Amino acid sequence: MTYAELRAALRHEHLPLAYCDLDLLEANARSLVERAGSLPIRLASKSVRCRDILRRVQALSPVFQGILCYSAAEAAHLAADDFKDLVVAYPTVDRHDLDLACTAIAGGAEICLMVDDPLQLPFLSEAATRAEVTLPVAIDLDMSSTLPGIHFGVRRSPVTEVDTAVALADAIAGTPNLRLDGLMGYEAQLAGLQDLLPGQRLKSAAVRALKRRSQPEVFARRAAVVAAIKARGHELRFVNGGGTGSLEQTRTDAAVTELAAGSGLYGPTLFDGYDSFRPQPAAGFALPIVRRPTPNIYTCFGGGYIASGSPGRDRQPTPFLPPGAGLLANEGCGEVQTPVTYPGPELLALGDPIFFRHAKAGELCEHFPELVLLAGAAVVGRAPTYRGDGKSFV
Repeated sequence: MTYAELRAALRHEHLPLAYCDLDLLEANARSLVERAGSLPIRLASKSVRCRDILRRVQALSPVFQGILCYSAAEAAHLAADDFKDLVVAYPTVDRHDLDLACTAIAGGAEICLMVDDPLQLPFLSEAATRAEVTLPVAIDLDMSSTLPGIHFGVRRSPVTEVDTAVALADAIAGTPNLRLDGLMGYEAQLAGLQDLLPGQRLKSAAVRALKRRSQPEVFARRAAVVAAIKARGHELRFVNGGGTGSLEQTRTDAAVTELAAGSGLYGPTLFDGYDSFRPQPAAGFALPIVRRPTPNIYTCFGGGYIASGSPGRDRQPTPFLPPGAGLLANEGCGEVQTPVTYPGPELLALGDPIFFRHAKAGELCEHFPELVLLAGAAVVGRAPTYRGDGKSFV
């Protein structure tokens, strides 16, 4: 949509607001399906944080199977709304959250929790015992590469090799009320690192070279771990891998039974710089212009929705529409006001919106109670975010 069309569609809405363009969301979802090949996709809820959007995407294709949650309490929340096959991607030892998950399992929910350390197992076992259930758990395999002079990846699990993975599988099998269910190996350095950055040819080339070097090593290691766990007599219902940025690569790993993706649905700015794909900007937010300190500067209300990760300008929201709008280098996005430069042809008045894209996907929903849903050039509904559900899981 053009700026004029989007402004007209939202002219009766209260600002600030967050929105989702359902047409672009569907286009992004179908792109993920195509890129996944023959493998199913487990939707990463961290990148969505809205039950309605999760359901809409699942209804688009049978390729979308199950949810990759980020919190045990979140999994219980989704299970209460009849979501199935929930895997929690991050470990927890919090009694309250573990009890919520195990109580949900006792009521028929399908929830699998993540572990990467034998010291976590007693916490899970005790919760499962209190609820009188057998708790499915999965092993988080670290997929970083150690290259000369660089740790290429993220600091996640201490389970890095065959021996530690098999030892943890054995420990799970020997712990009361726990059952090994699967394995997750998320190659963050392939899935979440841009490799076609505008104006940064040398850096982009270096990142692509590091990815080419990392991929065969980590894929071979994941396959070796899976083979060793199975040879030990343990069963794995699923082996999860990949992310929005690496679907084409991860689908070639014969050890992987399913992929994960979420950020590619909304298409935030940190996914603009990939060589192999480009998602549509399906989600964003609108801030109202509240003052005009100079002819070419429009000050908006709100806007300080900074994304997580290493601090930098790429973590700020980006003015999107009207085209040509930009942030002031010395101010950026502020907690209660964001000045925007705009010398273009659109006639902007007090109260008019300026549209922004967030740097990361699901974090946008932490700031708004609902997403205004658009189709064509019209508002067709609204959907509560987790915040709108009255929930905050992290």
